[in-house]
Amino acid sequence: MSATTEPTSPHVMNTYGRLPIALSHGQGCRVWDTQGKAYLDGLGGIAVNTLGHNHPELVPALQDQLAKLIHSSNYYHVPGQEALAAKLVELSGMTNAFFCCTGLEANEAALKLARKFGHDKGIEKPQIVVYEHAFHGRSIATLSATGNPKIQAGFGPLVEGFIRVPLNDMAALQSATEGNPNVVAVLFETIQGEGGIHPMRADYLQAVRALCDANDWLMMIDEIQTGIGRTGKWFAHQWAGIVPDVMSLAKGLGSGMPVGAVLAGPRAAELFKPGNHGTTFGGNPLAMRAGTETLRIMEKDALLKNAADVGAHLKSALQAAFEGVAGVKEVRGQGLMLGIELDRPAGAILTRACEAGLLLSVTADSVIRLVPPLILTTAEADEIVAILAPIVKAFLQE
Repeated sequence: MSATTEPTSPHVMNTYGRLPIALSHGQGCRVWDTQGKAYLDGLGGIAVNTLGHNHPELVPALQDQLAKLIHSSNYYHVPGQEALAAKLVELSGMTNAFFCCTGLEANEAALKLARKFGHDKGIEKPQIVVYEHAFHGRSIATLSATGNPKIQAGFGPLVEGFIRVPLNDMAALQSATEGNPNVVAVLFETIQGEGGIHPMRADYLQAVRALCDANDWLMMIDEIQTGIGRTGKWFAHQWAGIVPDVMSLAKGLGSGMPVGAVLAGPRAAELFKPGNHGTTFGGNPLAMRAGTETLRIMEKDALLKNAADVGAHLKSALQAAFEGVAGVKEVRGQGLMLGIELDRPAGAILTRACEAGLLLSVTADSVIRLVPPLILTTAEADEIVAILAPIVKAFLQE
């Protein structure tokens, strides 16, 4: 693509290191740029486009809702909120839901729930356990909960009240909290996404659940990237057989429409009262229709099984392709949330994959991340490997 035809955005704030393409339209797991070039979508809008692009059932449903009512405000009952909340409660085993627009907002609501929980118990300065390498958002509070100094740099002073511990280390968690009466909650991602696709072990999750129960803490799980079927279950923590007290959702819930939610179990369900929390756009009729249709189509088309099966096939194929390749440290993840960790910064892979017709991302500096739509086929998974493996091998040989 020549310099004269590369898209530019001179009036948009320079907050993203963008690739020199602009996407025009999509179909299934493929997208096309404004120059007509096709790409296989291994990124899914960063784990957002659950049903791919131009889905034959989702699009007409949203068109139908657009003609009826886009927004009304939370001064009134929104029937779509109750429909989506009831479905999420059924799938999660939790009690109720609050709807917002983004994952950041869902995590803000979770942090407020934890503080309210503490204050209601007479704790003046509640503290929340968070994790190294975690990512929970870019607001001042969620930035403070995030475990990435690069993201925090330049935005101090950070919000206080967080205790940070390493992943999968029960002794460290117990040591950091023992005898501290101000701890009210533990917040974590079941698989750290932006942190480099680092999973929590099932036995560790079960031990944290037991510790929270023993101490009357809220177990709060950020399922923003891992939830809505991405790992092969509705929510990634379900592989460990546990139920959280608070769960934040967004990304895949609306298949591209901005939908966020925080779900609460019995311990947290009645903490918020009128005036404690709110939103202008959250829970609007269009977003709720997107969420409800996404879940309906996922069930009808057995997309959880597809995510598990195609994800296992893709992981196995990647492991085979990179077996014995110097410079590839590990292929890890679950379902259609996979990371390939290299022994060096991998940013150059982004551009090279894009030039070869594959969209993906690089996170935590050295981890190639694949989070494609959940409709991905085994043939498309094989195509991802066929494009990506030679690029990575050539890069590592330089």
